[in-house]
Amino acid sequence: MIDTRYLKNEERIIYNLRSLYGSYGYLPFKMSKFEEYELYVKNKDFLVSDSVITFNDTNGKLLALKPDVTLSIIKNGQDEKGIKQKVYYSENVYRISGSTRQFKEIMQTGLECIGDIDLYDVFEVVSLAAASLGTISKSYVLEISHLGILSSLLDSINPDKDFQSSVMACLEQKNAHELKTICDEYEVEGEGAQLLCDFVSIYGKADTVLEKLYSLNVSPAFKCAVDELSALIALLDKTEYKDKISLDFSIVNDMNYYNGIVFNGFIEGVCETVLFGGRYDKLLNKMGRKSKGIGFAVYVDLLEDFGAEKRDYDVDVLIVYDRSTDVERLNALVGSYVAKGQSVTTQKSLPQRIRYRELLDIREDKQ
Repeated sequence: MIDTRYLKNEERIIYNLRSLYGSYGYLPFKMSKFEEYELYVKNKDFLVSDSVITFNDTNGKLLALKPDVTLSIIKNGQDEKGIKQKVYYSENVYRISGSTRQFKEIMQTGLECIGDIDLYDVFEVVSLAAASLGTISKSYVLEISHLGILSSLLDSINPDKDFQSSVMACLEQKNAHELKTICDEYEVEGEGAQLLCDFVSIYGKADTVLEKLYSLNVSPAFKCAVDELSALIALLDKTEYKDKISLDFSIVNDMNYYNGIVFNGFIEGVCETVLFGGRYDKLLNKMGRKSKGIGFAVYVDLLEDFGAEKRDYDVDVLIVYDRSTDVERLNALVGSYVAKGQSVTTQKSLPQRIRYRELLDIREDKQ
């Protein structure tokens, strides 16, 4: 049995998440710390950062410390009709930190479902994303979007890729003022401009948002995407996570790789997004796979100190002994405390940096 008192906060979170994913049949996936650099060059737009730590192998091949886990899982999998590869992982990735702008070792725990996936699989993964946040804190929110809704809206207004890229940047920031400027620049007027301006303000509780989306007469592709999102929400409404879920179309991922459902997770007290996930069929196709895929990652490094119990001491008992102390007696004392579930350390003098709750000094010479 694991005594969780001696786990670091992030270790406790990882243990709980691994138990959660394993109970749903996700199998552990272990990989090397590095991959061939070519894998990341071909898919650099998929990465959070295009800066990668590289080095030469003994045979001269250029390798990289992995900045991403999903690419490695896709690379090492295979397509099997009717079969889904369901895996979870706890891995360090190496990226430039957003706060320090220096390379950092970042711990991620997450899962991937790749293969012949359907609505149930999307629902299961999104539900597990919500459950993951729930294992960390009771105060959380999972924000969901659908890139098919956004792409079909943009295609119906102006197919120009530069225009769409600029609009997506505004949507990500919920910047309605700049959005109007872009519409003027690309001569998007009337109903199209109004649709975009209305779309910026559509976020919040799922039922309200879906009602607004259905009121927009955009295109058959738009309605199809809204129907898909609505079907997912109908399933989530029957779970304990219903009140923790909102819809927000400012979640904008690279549509060259992502499609369909995407989502972010937030926890009260942590200023950054702690969970990222979504559907990435396009990435699989780009890498020569016929399968579909969806997954997410929890950024455990952001949770190192979150909710950690602050202890007033390092050990329960400090035993101080000297050379004349009988070893069998010392061992029996240590064992008696351990048997009671207490932590104990032995020293030959009083340490300056160890905090203890109880002191037991058994030295014969206590000067």
